[in-house]
Amino acid sequence: MLCGVLCVSVLCVLSSAARGRNDALELKDADFEYIAPEHETLLVKFYAPWCGHCKKLAPEFETAATRLKGTVTLAKVDCTANTETCKRYGVTGYPTLKIFRNGQESSSYDGPRSADGIVNYMKKQAGPDSVPLHSEHDLENFINSFDASIVGFFSGTDSSQLSEFLKGASLMRESFRFAHTTDLELGKKYEVKYESVLLFRPPRLSSKFEESVVHHRGPLSITGLRRFIRDNIFGLCPHLTKENKDSLRKRDLLTAYYDLDYLRNPKGSNYWRNRVLKVASKFSSQGLLYSVANRNDFLEELEDEFGLGASDATELPFVTIRTRTGNKYTMREEFTRDGTSLENFLEDYFAGRLKRYVKSEPVPAKNNAAVKVVVADTFEEIVNDPEKDVLIEFYAPWCGHCKKLEPKYTELGEQLYSDPNIVIAKMDATANDVPQGYDVQGFPTIYFAAAGRKDEPKRYEGAREVKDFINFLKEEKPGPIPNIKKKKHPNCGSVVNLVKSL
Repeated sequence: MLCGVLCVSVLCVLSSAARGRNDALELKDADFEYIAPEHETLLVKFYAPWCGHCKKLAPEFETAATRLKGTVTLAKVDCTANTETCKRYGVTGYPTLKIFRNGQESSSYDGPRSADGIVNYMKKQAGPDSVPLHSEHDLENFINSFDASIVGFFSGTDSSQLSEFLKGASLMRESFRFAHTTDLELGKKYEVKYESVLLFRPPRLSSKFEESVVHHRGPLSITGLRRFIRDNIFGLCPHLTKENKDSLRKRDLLTAYYDLDYLRNPKGSNYWRNRVLKVASKFSSQGLLYSVANRNDFLEELEDEFGLGASDATELPFVTIRTRTGNKYTMREEFTRDGTSLENFLEDYFAGRLKRYVKSEPVPAKNNAAVKVVVADTFEEIVNDPEKDVLIEFYAPWCGHCKKLEPKYTELGEQLYSDPNIVIAKMDATANDVPQGYDVQGFPTIYFAAAGRKDEPKRYEGAREVKDFINFLKEEKPGPIPNIKKKKHPNCGSVVNLVKSL
């Protein structure tokens, strides 16, 4: 009897533990319309058990559900067993994620699919579009944040300006923090005399080089509010993070990377930022945005894109410029505490005197094989030779498809080796920067750069047999490909095949 009681107890504990590890609700056709309205904000995953992407998302979704417990509820619906619900909400692919508010579909979820990304995204979805403020204490608590704050001050709940502000907040809540008050007295400290919108920059980024509070001027509209936020949200020198990097890098951006940590060392973090700000204020009208970042947060990126390893780091900032078009520059001179080296760097940049940084393998000592090896430093010389037609393969050393292609591509090079006007080439795209105009998202990717048309490279989309490449070249090459006579290639040790007249 005692054994039976113990077994039941253990099973209950195990069952409870299992439920504890699964904090995402499992909703069905029978209960969806009753349970969904119980939650102010609900993220629902519509999935199919056989779906590979769903399986990949599952552990991230469950982890996010646990971390968001008590803040935002996450739920899931198996569309193979609950077809009515999935049909009602227009689910046609898996996984589909949707946000519901009080039982009503609000919007599609278009955020990250990692646990961290889901948590950060959904925290912004929790609560109202704009937080109502009723006291000075509410206001100070709201603006004393790690992120910038947009606060509207209005004369009453029937204000047309408030209505417009709330519409804008609803549209932009995923990106920015909004709050409002109908008591103009709360804004006295910030020189608010009539209905207006203020942008408060994060207190940790307060500086004598720019205003901490920015006032919106003129009539309020959604378009005007969006423009006001866009032009002022980052300030002169924002803190670049993994979360905001995509937004910041839509503009030409200078970044100083160092041991930045506003939680443990705010004073030391602002020491170098203030030196960047001092110089940046002299060039503020030149169209370049400035930022600071924690070097450790971007170590992998710095090594991959700028060749900076962890052992190369010093206490001094490492400075880069990355343009919207993909050009990269690095400050070679050591960062001086008086800012002169940074000022010299910027003067050279704006004058066009800087040499673009290009990640490149060493130039091969010998390069007379049937397939020429191209590195970033020789791309201009080989691929952009105005007199040559060039077929170039961008590959990765680990790529199975690339390895399968290699003997056929080599044979192609051997067959066309005697033609002085055609170059068959390849470049390791993992070890060299790929130039603009060449979109390489997978491997192998092959382009044809015709003589006289180097600014219009054409992507090769055909089959990958030797005859297919030759037929492609026959169509694209301005002139005929001549007969190729028997010739022993110096590196292959065998007689190449005859190529029929093209």
